Order: sequence, then C-alpha cells, then structure tokens
Amino acid sequence: MRTFIRSLSAALGIVGVAACSHRPPETDVSLDMPIRLRVDNQAFNDMNVYVLSEGGQRVRLGTANGHSEAMFTLPKYLVRALTTLRFQLHPIGGNRTPVSEQITVSPGEEVVLRVPPAMNHSLRAGLELYSYRLITERP
Repeated sequence: MRTFIRSLSAALGIVGVAACSHRPPETDVSLDMPIRLRVDNQAFNDMNVYVLSEGGQRVRLGTANGHSEAMFTLPKYLVRALTTLRFQLHPIGGNRTPVSEQITVSPGEEVVLRVPPAMNHSLRAGLELYSYRLITERP
C-alpha cells in the first residue's frame, strides 16, 4: 500500500508541475519580426518614401506610384522593441516634402500611411497614419 501511495503522490506531483508551467501564446511576436509600411497613395504623383528614425536618420524605403499601394519593410537596424518613427514623402517633380505625425510601433506591426488624392502640403499634408499588429502563427 505504501508503494502505491508513493507512486500516486509522485504522479500527482509531476502532473502538478506540468499544469503550473505554461507556454507563451502562439501569437507572441519576436523582435526579429519586421515592421512593414503600406503606403496607400491616392494622389496622382509618384512619391519617394523615407522613414525618419528617433535619432534623426533619414532612410529611403522606395517609391510609391500614384494611385496605387506599395509595401515596404523597414531596415532591421531601425527597429527595436518600441520604436517611434515618422515618414517623409517627396512627390517626384514636386518641391514640398510632407512629414507624417510620429507613431510608436513594435516588431510584427504594419503601419499604413494614406496619402489623400488632393494632398494639402500644410498641417502634416493630411496624411493618415495608423498601425496594427500582424497576427502570425508559429509552426
């Protein structure tokens, strides 16, 4: 009987330890995940797209053609756990470069920058900026 009680208590102890441990949720995002920028350029002009880092560094991401959407991945050296960024657009053939509001993002998020059809070059150019978390599943 003693052997049975010892075996039972050992089994319950193992089950208790297993029940107390937990895995992180499957949707946890690692710091290696990229931050993406989607530019919804509703304006006529093609735009050169730049990211402005917290340290004031300006990095060209590429070109967003007029009346289209473009997707860019931010360079890893600009991305930390929480990163505050702004974006600058330079209309090709234009002389003004509107800058977006600041936005704080983290790895695994997608930032959407919407350029209105009739871009007002004052007051942040009427640019709309928001972000959302990309939900990814681990294998």
